[in-house]
Amino acid sequence: MVRIMYLSPVAHRAGHDELFAEMARNYKLEGTEVHVTSLPDDAGRFSHIEYRSYEGMVTGGIIRAVRRAAREDFDALAIGCFYDTALAEAREISGEMVVTAPCAASCEIASSLCNRFGVIVGRRKWVDQMQASVHALGHRDRLSGFYHVELGVTEFQEDHARTKRMLIDAGRRAVEEDYAEALILGCTMEVGFHLELERKLGVPVIDPSIAALKRAEYGAVLKRDCGWRPSRRWSCEAPPEAEIAAIGCFGRGEEAFGGRIVVPAG
Repeated sequence: MVRIMYLSPVAHRAGHDELFAEMARNYKLEGTEVHVTSLPDDAGRFSHIEYRSYEGMVTGGIIRAVRRAAREDFDALAIGCFYDTALAEAREISGEMVVTAPCAASCEIASSLCNRFGVIVGRRKWVDQMQASVHALGHRDRLSGFYHVELGVTEFQEDHARTKRMLIDAGRRAVEEDYAEALILGCTMEVGFHLELERKLGVPVIDPSIAALKRAEYGAVLKRDCGWRPSRRWSCEAPPEAEIAAIGCFGRGEEAFGGRIVVPAG
């Protein structure tokens, strides 16, 4: 059995973790167990981390959650934010656990499906940071552009019919005007919407939460079947355990997770 954690770097709230648990039930392999988790309130009662200052505040919570997941012997973990918040930091202290995140996973999958892809995002605010991530991942020449609809994370859920119309219009601009051959959704609205968008636009559409889960699962399977574990040499070197213990803030005794839903294997 493969064990995956999908960590939302926000506080637990009604309906949020359940959305991603439904996604996991629909898309995981039969032999995979998925734990959908979020951060405790003492990390901050964030409902989103659209701002860099919010990211900075939750980074400590992500690090503690990743370290706890590694100690619980999870095979892989996905950080559920398209900013890929604290991905490099989390990998550094994750031991043999594979760690990924939506932007990195989505771009990797898109680049295997096409030569040129576009990214649909909520707000223009997001573009600068996300574009830097896509470029740093090596996909600058594959990127047709970012297409924003000026909806924040919470606004995505307020009126699904309106959100769908706006996302479809943005996708049509990407495909028909900028010749995108695949699309990435920069935010998950509802499970399965990417399929509706694919039917309307005629190109692959990648849901970032599914991409992160499946890339984590794939990494875990490769580790199990091929022995390919994360490197801990040179730039990937983990901090010494003695220093971590002396610093004292990597695990302060509080619960690392604010919510946990277990989607069993089978």
